[in-house]
Amino acid sequence: MKRTLSSGLKEQIGSQATISGWIHKKRLMGGLTFINVRDRKGLVQVLIEDKHEVEKLRGLHIGTVLNVTGNVVADDRAPGGAEIHEPTLEIISAVTDEPPIEIDKPIGHKPDNLDTLFEYRVLNVRNLAEQKIFKIRASMVRYIREYLQERDFIEIDTPKLLAEPTEGGAEVFKLDYFGKMATLAQSPQFYKQIMVGAFERVFEIGHSYRAEPSATTRHMTELTMLDIEVGFVESHDEVLNIVADMTKAVLIKVYKEHADDLRSLNAPELKLTEDAVPQFTIAEIHEMYTKATKTDVTDEKDLTPDEERWICEHARKQLGSDLVYATHFPKVAGKFYHKFNDDDTVAWGDLLFRGIEIATVPLRENNYEKMIEQMESSGLDVEHEGFKHYLQAFKYGLPVHGGCGFGVDRFVQKTIGLNNVKEATLFPRDLNRLTP
Repeated sequence: MKRTLSSGLKEQIGSQATISGWIHKKRLMGGLTFINVRDRKGLVQVLIEDKHEVEKLRGLHIGTVLNVTGNVVADDRAPGGAEIHEPTLEIISAVTDEPPIEIDKPIGHKPDNLDTLFEYRVLNVRNLAEQKIFKIRASMVRYIREYLQERDFIEIDTPKLLAEPTEGGAEVFKLDYFGKMATLAQSPQFYKQIMVGAFERVFEIGHSYRAEPSATTRHMTELTMLDIEVGFVESHDEVLNIVADMTKAVLIKVYKEHADDLRSLNAPELKLTEDAVPQFTIAEIHEMYTKATKTDVTDEKDLTPDEERWICEHARKQLGSDLVYATHFPKVAGKFYHKFNDDDTVAWGDLLFRGIEIATVPLRENNYEKMIEQMESSGLDVEHEGFKHYLQAFKYGLPVHGGCGFGVDRFVQKTIGLNNVKEATLFPRDLNRLTP
């Protein structure tokens, strides 16, 4: 008999159906045996009264894979409003060892339970509530992709094995590459700028690697990044608006299409303005924070983590926005590929969301001679082989362009309201974890 998924069982009321899945729960009630069978769409309740069929379950545990064929009966108390009676069970893969965790019960996400959460990720991701996190994540990535493709962005796929850590910044992972030293890519920064010279608008969703020894709730060593680059922009504000509009569109859509799941996960209420995302300069935030908290941060070149939380709370409470931009970083914070303003600031903004930076959104320098000058001022060797092909793009013509590096993991984390970015990642990598 053709397999019926749990979501379509109600349509089979009054007839026979076969379901396939995993035993998700077993229980006895007044001498009756009930099992819940899980498939990719949800749960099916099965009532087993025949002693011969009950005996097939003896010694079997949660996770056993089976086929169930029986009569479909309406029952409002059952998942989906229907259940199976008078079943015949066919055991496909028997589980005889008791699982180390109970997947049919809430999975703890408290800080002291995270090691257990990740150690048994293979099993706890079978929990229906845990699955919601990654279904939401998959939808958000799809919404991003759809939004950009509808606006003429071309998706690219760039190497993650590089010859040299030419970009600078964070520490890099080094490895032996057939007798040569190679590094894992921190970002597709150079490649996406090069591709502006071909396609004007490009994006990539891929993994980046950071060897920073940061053991925090906001850092990982392997992360998923959305990288965007767009050419022929008229101003930095245009780039800021593109990234902000995309972010707002994705949030509105996920809160609409996953409303029930987000509510069940206790996600925060979404607050967005119809107007542009509020903006404050770094200097303004330093001044506001120092005045409000009596903690002097005016000499900081970037926002402290507490400042990020504070300005986000301010924007939410006072301006009705979960999103806020921090702009006009001091010149000392800039990198050689940034475009600098006349007031000794950088054309660079950080998009903050519910207490954390989720995207860096700068305008790039596109003039070849100016790029050479800025690289040399930064102490870089412009003759280095690692810069050769990057500089070719500038020498042979790049328009004014800008883009972003956008943290997908953090975006998902804060959308759902999780406390740690690792909770939004299937198999997180950090200082202490390289498995599973």
